[in-house]
This record gives sequence, structure tokens and C-alpha cells, in this order.
Amino acid sequence: MSETTQRENAHGIRLATEMGPLVVFFLSNWKFGIFWATGAFMVATAIALTFAYIRLRTIPIMPLITGVFVLIFGGLTLYMQDDIFIKLKPTIVNLCFAAMLAAGLYFRRPLLKIVFGPIFALDDEGWHKLTVRWMIFFVFLAVVNEFVWRTYSTDTWVSFKVFGIMPLTLAFSLAQLPLLQKHSLESEDAA
Repeated sequence: MSETTQRENAHGIRLATEMGPLVVFFLSNWKFGIFWATGAFMVATAIALTFAYIRLRTIPIMPLITGVFVLIFGGLTLYMQDDIFIKLKPTIVNLCFAAMLAAGLYFRRPLLKIVFGPIFALDDEGWHKLTVRWMIFFVFLAVVNEFVWRTYSTDTWVSFKVFGIMPLTLAFSLAQLPLLQKHSLESEDAA
């Protein structure tokens, strides 16, 4: 199997690891309600992380962190029979990601460079700008999650979590392409 095919397979597995449990969460909520959906989400997350480990021999860091939070907040939701915990999970996860990126900048070790360095070759200014942008975006996602779960029904929140957050994240990621091109070390080498 070529290196490109392996990378494409790994990308597909990572996408399935993130999207699969969300689809299970949405469908379970639609059919059985938030508490059954939370339990199904926890099981689907554990299965997805196990599958990723078996196929990749590693677990991508973002799904791993998110998975730990799903298990903790999902467990609290089921134990306390209070859906506030599962609704708070995206807020807390996004604020944790923002805080980790901020800490990396404070200590002059941009964490995105550690995670994505093998994929993108950027100059230091590019890593700094990309990190700040993602940090702001994670705070934005936390604020939006708080707004949606506090002002709309649980079903609307679940739909937004599945069909709103992912498109927003994809659009934001694509909006970073000019920054990646501008600060790419490969384009500097070509020039």
C-alpha cells in the first residue's frame, strides 16, 4: 500500500472516529431521547477509539481527549439523570483546547506545530497566527454551544451539535488555507 493510500485511509479512520459517534448520538436521541443517546454516544465513542487504535496503532489526540470527556460527562449525565452535563461537555472541551493552545503560546511552544508539523511546514509567524485563530475559534464554539443549549430545546441542541459544529469547523478550516499558503515554508523554498 502506498504512503498516499495509507494517509488517505488514516484520514478516513479519523473522520469516522469523530463522526460515527455523533451520528449514533443524533439517531439515538431522535428515536429514544437524550439519556439513551448519551449511553449510545459513550459506547460508540469507545468503539470508535478502539477501532482507531486497532487500525492506526495510535489514537488521534483530539478524539482521545474528546472521548475522555464524553465518558466523564456522559457518565455524570446518566448517573445524575441530568442532561446538563452532556450539554456542557462541548463548552468545556472547547475551552480546554483554547486554554491548551494559549499555554503553548505562553511557553513559546505552539501545540499546533507539534500536532500538525508533520503535515504542514509553516514559518513561526504562521504557526503563531494559526494557533491564535484556532484558540479564538474554540472559544467561539464554546460560546455558541452555551447559547444554543440554554435557549433552544434539547433536540435542537443535538441537531446543532451534529449538523452545525462540524460544518462550522470545516468552513473555518478551509478559511485557513490562505494563511497556510502564505506562511508555507515549501512556498518560500520554491520562491
